[in-house]
Amino acid sequence: MSVGPVRRARRTTVEPVTTSFLDGDFGMVVESRFPELDLVSHLTANREQVTGHLDRHGAVLFRGFSVPDPDHFGRAARVVGPELLGYLERAAPRNEVADKVFTSTEFASDQTIPLHHEMSYSHNWPSRLYFYCDLPAETGGATPLADERKVTPRIPSEVRERFRRHGVLYVRNYGDALDLPWHEVFQSTDRADVEAYCRQSATGFEWTGDGGLRTRAVRQVTARHPRTGEEVWFNHLHLFHSSNMPPEVREALLREYGPEGLPRNVYYGDGTPIEDEVAALIRGLYEEAAVSFPWRRGDVLMVDNFLATHGRAPFTGERRTLVAMSDLYVNRDVL
Repeated sequence: MSVGPVRRARRTTVEPVTTSFLDGDFGMVVESRFPELDLVSHLTANREQVTGHLDRHGAVLFRGFSVPDPDHFGRAARVVGPELLGYLERAAPRNEVADKVFTSTEFASDQTIPLHHEMSYSHNWPSRLYFYCDLPAETGGATPLADERKVTPRIPSEVRERFRRHGVLYVRNYGDALDLPWHEVFQSTDRADVEAYCRQSATGFEWTGDGGLRTRAVRQVTARHPRTGEEVWFNHLHLFHSSNMPPEVREALLREYGPEGLPRNVYYGDGTPIEDEVAALIRGLYEEAAVSFPWRRGDVLMVDNFLATHGRAPFTGERRTLVAMSDLYVNRDVL
């Protein structure tokens, strides 16, 4: 009896990850098919591809990988940005839980944090952000994102041009009764250190009563991406504008301290008040462009700080989202 040729079974290779997007081609989602797949190893093998995705898509969410703890998260972030940054000139309280890994903004859980670029009120800022879901909230607590490539063109040209001419003036008052104490913001209890930082960063300053500090700084309204060359809206005016407060809080603080004494406020760079309608317009454009996803434990989100804004939705229950930052960008034009 003759035997025909033996056919060998064809082996198929299963790709270790799948990809999708949060909205159009914005916000790539890279999901592991295998929960034991180590994120550090995956990033090490695909670093150039990941950084290219960030430039093209603004953000990348890694889901379903093995990221067991904050230290491991820090190692993953360092694959993309080897030198993680500290957090100076703070706008919110944070705790460091691992080397250069911080708690995200510790703000009342029932409040919304509007979408914003990290540290866009400063003369320098991180180019890349890394978020890690250590514990998702019981309900809510998303970190919404908005595509700056969609928002910037929607800002009326007359608004853009007025700010381009003058910039944005930030006035901040630090103290135990208002905002954060200056020693927490600047991470020093030595006034000479703070004064040196202010001079180096072209920030006006004056020491006020009861150990307080007031600073004034004119900063950029737009920024140019260091690799793609795109000019994007890049400031904190809608977040620091007094109209971002609850109306009753704003009125009480204005009665007590006046416009110059508010914890934080913004003006056109020539000192002219910014209209409430302008700040509301910017906030509204970001809200319209926002996309969200529910956090899962172990998720890691990487964000290009030029191309995407981020915020925080209200939540219930415990929530712990950690953050790291890298690739410091210094805007020499405002110094």
